[in-house]
Amino acid sequence: MAEGDTLVSVDYKILRKVQGVVFHKDTQAEGKKLGLAGWVQNTDWSTVQGQLQGPIFKVRHMQEWLETTGSPKSHIDKANFNHEKIILKLDYSDLEIVK
Repeated sequence: MAEGDTLVSVDYKILRKVQGVVFHKDTQAEGKKLGLAGWVQNTDWSTVQGQLQGPIFKVRHMQEWLETTGSPKSHIDKANFNHEKIILKLDYSDLEIVK
């Protein structure tokens, strides 16, 4: 397996300021576009958290999107990524919204 194909899993928490934005749905759409698996969840008014799984180069692209772009009209205050680890297989078949 080439280095860029290495599968990783990483947890994230995004603190943002929004008005009428569905950040978790936009996160799901962007992740699906990249072919990532995992989950995303609103935790309260200003936080979204989840887990990304997939090839490392796609996960890095998604991390950059979460840190710098996010939903239209959102303002990202901080992006935290932790518990990154190499995995042998995906634990999820899709990027799901959980409640």
